[in-house]
Amino acid sequence: MAIRMIVKHPDDVLRERAQEVTKFNANLHKLLDDMADTMYDADGVGLAAPQIGISKRVFVVDADEEHGLIELINPEIVSKEGEQFGPEGCLSIPGLQGDVRRAQKVVIRGQDRHGNPVEYTGTDLLARALQHELDHLNGVLFIDLAESVYERKAVPEQDGE
Repeated sequence: MAIRMIVKHPDDVLRERAQEVTKFNANLHKLLDDMADTMYDADGVGLAAPQIGISKRVFVVDADEEHGLIELINPEIVSKEGEQFGPEGCLSIPGLQGDVRRAQKVVIRGQDRHGNPVEYTGTDLLARALQHELDHLNGVLFIDLAESVYERKAVPEQDGE
């Protein structure tokens, strides 16, 4: 397992539609492991393969305790419900946030690391993260959808931490 370098905007790979995955093998497993390590190392909630320079339809998300780490290959949203509006950031666009409208609840289907079909239902932050990462696979960034974009506020460190 390894920490990969996160590609920053305006790198071209972030604007491409990523390619479908057809081989479910050790290379894919290493990619997924490295992506999870990279996401956790960067304190992220999700990471898509294009964010580490790989144009493949793969992402990882860890947005709630109920689901833990989700690995999705060739994902597609099959239903959306409701609406939420709030701030998003992106590991590929450091220092900025934007207010984005997203579905409150989504059902997403894809494949696991072995090629088996999987389906997840996400609400709130998980729904937002799943939509955000799927956008990356289509070359869409949160700054394209945001109603406003602004500098991320620094979180002050507390004594003793």
